[in-house]
Amino acid sequence: MAVVSESSRKALLPSFLYAAPAASSSPSFAAAAAVGVRGVPAPSLAGPAVWARSPREPAGKIEMYSPAFYAACTAGGIASCGLTHMTVTPLDLVKCNMQIDPAKYKSISSGFGVLLKEQGARGFFRGWVPTLLGYSAQGACKFGFYEFFKKYYSDIAGPEYAAKYKTLIYLAGSASAEVIADIALCPMEAVKVRVQTQPGFARGLSDGLPKFVKAEGYAGLYKGIVPLWGRQIPYTMMKFASFETVVEMIYKYAIPAPKSECSKPLQLGVSFAGGYIAGVFCAIVSHPADNLVSFLNNAKGATVGDAVNKLGMWGLFTRGLPLRIVMIGTLTGAQWGLYDAFKVMVGLPTTGGVAPTPAIGEEQLKA
Repeated sequence: MAVVSESSRKALLPSFLYAAPAASSSPSFAAAAAVGVRGVPAPSLAGPAVWARSPREPAGKIEMYSPAFYAACTAGGIASCGLTHMTVTPLDLVKCNMQIDPAKYKSISSGFGVLLKEQGARGFFRGWVPTLLGYSAQGACKFGFYEFFKKYYSDIAGPEYAAKYKTLIYLAGSASAEVIADIALCPMEAVKVRVQTQPGFARGLSDGLPKFVKAEGYAGLYKGIVPLWGRQIPYTMMKFASFETVVEMIYKYAIPAPKSECSKPLQLGVSFAGGYIAGVFCAIVSHPADNLVSFLNNAKGATVGDAVNKLGMWGLFTRGLPLRIVMIGTLTGAQWGLYDAFKVMVGLPTTGGVAPTPAIGEEQLKA
């Protein structure tokens, strides 16, 4: 029998994600040891015995809502948010410059042309390091704390009300998570916008962060925290609540089989589709605050009133919106796809799709 190295099994992920439960705590192990399986004699517990997992059996099962579960969700959030935001840096760069200097960056195509002419192909990824670090930190808090707060608020509400008001729980859980996530994101977002919209300010994070702090102090890194909350909290509430709702509707109306009978590739496809649809709504809801964040982080000493006076209310809602819809739709779909792919890889179910059902209370059991 070929022996699989334990170290190779744990090469890609932390070992605690695959910590197998003790044999004594497993009822199925005890039952198999006592009576055997389909007439095959049970191995003697007195001597050495070799147990081999079937090829489809996960290497270790993570208990739902355990510390390992939240750690896995946090790691999935890092992978999904950090990598996707870094990948769309060119789109983000054009979008930010269209918001700051619409006379120069008139459209998406002309914006790419201006950047290519002035900064070359390398300029398309200006600011990718603060983007990667900032959104990795944000993703860790966003997804990890969302799973925590969703469970926490569901427990407070109780089984019946958690099922009845599930959308309110999605909204409250995602809003609570995003408050924390934006505190982690804000410093890197401030440096990113300054690097991307002021040519010559800095080459990237290593020289941009010291220059920013020298000019505005450490408090300046959080100058945009309130507009960032104004952009990200509605965005995240829409992102999670609409995703959960859309995925549930897809499984209910578009796919004839229950989620439990669907293949993992199909489930991940549903996650991407639900994420893309949710992303379109997210972009529309959060776009005015996105314009404010770009304006405030670009102009030293600027206020919200200055932004409204210069951009106008119509400009706040529409400037750069088509590009942001494409960017955020793709981004959100990819994030949910990657996040759920990571969960599947570590043996967890994909997100959404099954409406919570109220548990049977003791009174009902006695009746």
